[in-house]
Amino acid sequence: MAIFYDKELNLFHLQSKNTSYAFQILKQGYPAHIYWGRKVKGLQLDRLLQIKERASFSPNPDQGQLNLSLDALPQEFPSYGTTDFRSPAYQVKLPNGSTICELTYDSHEIYNGKKKLDGLPAVYVESDSEAQTLELTLKDDLTGLTAVLSYTVFENHDAITRSVKFINSGEMTLDLQRALSMSVDFVHDRFEMLQLSGAWARERYVHKRKLEPGMQSVESRRGSSSHMQNPFLALLAEGATEDHGDVYGVNLVYSGSFIAGVEVDQYHSSRLFIGINPFDFNWKLEAGQQFQTPEAVMVFSPDGLGGMSRIYHELYRTRLVRGEFRDKTRPILVNNWEATYFNFNADKIEAIATAGKELGIEMFVLDDGWFGKRNADTTSLGDWFVDRNKLPNGLEDLVDRVKRLDMQFGLWFEPEMISPESELYKAHPDWCLHVEGRRRSQGRNQLILDYSRQDVRDYIVKTVSDILSSSPITYVKWDMNRNMTEIGSALLPADRQRETAHRYMLGLYEVLETITSSFPHILFESCSGGGGRFDPGMLYYMPQTWTSDNTDAVSRLKIQYGTSIVYPISTMGAHVSAIPNHQVGRKASLETRGNVALSGNFGYELDLTVFTEEEKEAVKEQVALYKDVRPLVQFGDFYRLLSPFEGNETAWMFVSKDKSEAFVVYVSVLQEANAKLDRIRLKGLDPNLEYALDGEDGAYGGDELMHAGLQTPLFHGDYSSKVYRFRAVK
Repeated sequence: MAIFYDKELNLFHLQSKNTSYAFQILKQGYPAHIYWGRKVKGLQLDRLLQIKERASFSPNPDQGQLNLSLDALPQEFPSYGTTDFRSPAYQVKLPNGSTICELTYDSHEIYNGKKKLDGLPAVYVESDSEAQTLELTLKDDLTGLTAVLSYTVFENHDAITRSVKFINSGEMTLDLQRALSMSVDFVHDRFEMLQLSGAWARERYVHKRKLEPGMQSVESRRGSSSHMQNPFLALLAEGATEDHGDVYGVNLVYSGSFIAGVEVDQYHSSRLFIGINPFDFNWKLEAGQQFQTPEAVMVFSPDGLGGMSRIYHELYRTRLVRGEFRDKTRPILVNNWEATYFNFNADKIEAIATAGKELGIEMFVLDDGWFGKRNADTTSLGDWFVDRNKLPNGLEDLVDRVKRLDMQFGLWFEPEMISPESELYKAHPDWCLHVEGRRRSQGRNQLILDYSRQDVRDYIVKTVSDILSSSPITYVKWDMNRNMTEIGSALLPADRQRETAHRYMLGLYEVLETITSSFPHILFESCSGGGGRFDPGMLYYMPQTWTSDNTDAVSRLKIQYGTSIVYPISTMGAHVSAIPNHQVGRKASLETRGNVALSGNFGYELDLTVFTEEEKEAVKEQVALYKDVRPLVQFGDFYRLLSPFEGNETAWMFVSKDKSEAFVVYVSVLQEANAKLDRIRLKGLDPNLEYALDGEDGAYGGDELMHAGLQTPLFHGDYSSKVYRFRAVK
């Protein structure tokens, strides 16, 4: 690993184990992008930069070099208005109303390690030897605006992170109207763009399209990363597949409104970018003040989409997720939500926990309805005190009952919300996001607390901490069930109102840092109506996320498959729920519901007390199997075998780091008469090892399983599945 600087050519070459990234500073000070891809020696990379005269409709910024136009130059951090007509990486409004700004090279610094970002989550290092960082300082002479572009190269992960710090080094007040985290120009458009899009209960479906001239983008304007889009894009070179070909991924470590896209210009070059959504965004940057953008994580893989995914998985598992649960296996839990909804008492909860203990389950999680007067979703958010009508002896008594079963206890919160029907709202009606004189639109009968306010943050930290300190709670599900409307803050002046949404995110991150640091023994799981905020920003504070409110096994094939494109399996919550499924009404077998949920942080979300003896035995077997494969699922290498977006069958597998163990899940959705006889080829095994399959005599060669394949089973009945457990023969 190294960041090389050629002083004579003013060229920077960033190298990891398998990747090269290069750009050059032109004599006018413009950072011009040269190359990003497979690792090269880089002896004469400057020859790749072509500067040719274009038509007169691509103007020239330097009359002394008429063949140079920013409109055709591949750039690192482009501006608008000084001959580049493409989408800019930044835009600044001056006091005179103009938005012309031109950042050019001022200086640079290269150092070992990686600095933390002020107030923002980011990938980290545990030793300075793990990474090297380049800080490239650009400056606009007229305004004094400085931008420090940070590039960090990771040796062991083939990833590059980028972020930008804007510093107002001048005397005039500036309005930062666009502040992306990265932009990179490719010299061609021969790509497919892959995005993860969907809706509530249908999150992160895989969509691919060939690039076309013009803009193609995904974005959220909801104040969260959202169910509908995810802050991730990948570009797949021509012919790239799951296992072969060049793939470029960008992912934003941020949980608020974002934009990610590709613009194909008149010359068929492609500009890839990602960052905070500039829609309804403005940041007043007074003299001496700074603004830090979120971090973008860039991954290149020559080994297809699967290779890119495994780089992201390993990086996020080990250098984004933090705390004592990063390297610990996660407990098997039962959640009472779909078993009871709001209708429960201590005896009912204890009965479910008792049934869970008999089945080998390790934790009980009490969901919504335990606080205030919460008998429906119309009241009490913000009133974080125990409902003594449901739990007359308090939360301590219930926790004690569960702990006596030798089970852990978890608790649901929704601390970012406030119900208009609550004691908190009556005392502090100005504490919600709102615009004076406008309607306060409700979603799920609730409003959003204004986390840009210090008094609100202090209240939440205290009330949540008081509950967590009251009993031996070891798990928290942190929910967030609506998106932002009427975005305004009672405490911000008029010229800072468009800062509210980002200040909210900074406030949320401050609260999460405070609470999770104060309770390091608690496993936190984030949730937003399921997967509405499944992003790297949340994973920095909470090592797992409730993947979707849709627990139907067949629906989860696409949801979990799509999520795995960028996010590790160890970050996904996956539960077995009742049938007919509460979201889609499907009746999948207990076996298939279990087999699909095994590929995540496993648990149950139903009434265990109504199981038949046969179902109890099946659940005991599922729990025992998960305890056996849990290290594989949570920490092994993940391989996608068959895509639910391309056919009737889905399959994936996990392989241990030393390739001595493997676990395969295969699901067939709909059956047909006289079905084909087929084979499924496994991946990631050692071709020189032999593997025994649990339940069978003999052994399979690793090469045989990967190249000849494994016979796929024939089923009778829809929604059928099978799992395979392989161990190397010693």
